[in-house]
Amino acid sequence: MNTAVNSLNSVSQLLSKVVDPLAALYYKAFNYNKYLAGTAFAAIITLALFFLMVALISLGDDTLPTDNSRKLGDVIMPDRDIDTLFDNVDKPEEPEEQPEDIAQPELDLAPIAGMDVSLPKPKANFAANGSFFRDGEYIPLFKVTPIYPRRAQERGIMGYAVVAFTITETGTVENTEALEGFCGDPTDPETVYRECSIFNSAAASAATKLKYKPKIVDGKAVRVDNVPHKFTFILEES
Repeated sequence: MNTAVNSLNSVSQLLSKVVDPLAALYYKAFNYNKYLAGTAFAAIITLALFFLMVALISLGDDTLPTDNSRKLGDVIMPDRDIDTLFDNVDKPEEPEEQPEDIAQPELDLAPIAGMDVSLPKPKANFAANGSFFRDGEYIPLFKVTPIYPRRAQERGIMGYAVVAFTITETGTVENTEALEGFCGDPTDPETVYRECSIFNSAAASAATKLKYKPKIVDGKAVRVDNVPHKFTFILEES
C-alpha cells in the first residue's frame, strides 16, 4: 500500500515539474496577448495529438496478423488438337413410301332434277344515288368437298345425301338440315339404291361452308329458304 502511494506521489511531482513551468509561461503570454496565447496553446495541443496518432498507428501495425497463405498462379492450358471419333457419317435411310392419299369424294354441285334454276333476264333498277343492281337468282360461288365418312370408306360404301338450307342476304348458309340419304353405286346406272344415313352428317357439315351470290329482288339481296342440294360420295378405284 505504501509503495503505491509513493509511486503516485512521484508521478505527481514529476507532472508538477513539467506542467507548472508551462502553465506559468502560458499565463505570462496570456497577460501579454490573449489571442497569441490561445493560438500557441492550440498549436501545441494539435502537435501533441498528431504525435500521439503516429505512435498509435505504429503500435497497431505491429499487432496486425501476417498473411502466410499461398496464392495459386494462373493456370494456362496448352493448345491441343481435338480428334473426332467419326470421320464419315452414314446418311440416314430413305423413308418408306407414303401411303396413297385417301380418295376424296366428288362434289356434285348440279341442282336436283326438277328444280328450275334458270336465270331470268336481269333488269336494271336505278337507285337514287345513280348506281344500279341486277335482279337474279342465287349462284354458287365456293365449292366444298365433304369429308368421306371413315366407316363408309372402310366398308366400300358409296351413295349420296340431300340437304336443305337457307341462303342469307350475304350469301352464307344457315339452318342446314339433312333430308335423305341413299347408298349405292352412283357410277352404275343399274344400281338399286337403298336408304341410309351414313352420309347425312358429312353432307350437312359441308353445306354450311358453301358460299353463294345472294338472290337479288328489286335491287336488294333477300333470303332464300329450303334450298335443296345433293352431295355425291364416290370412292376412286385403287
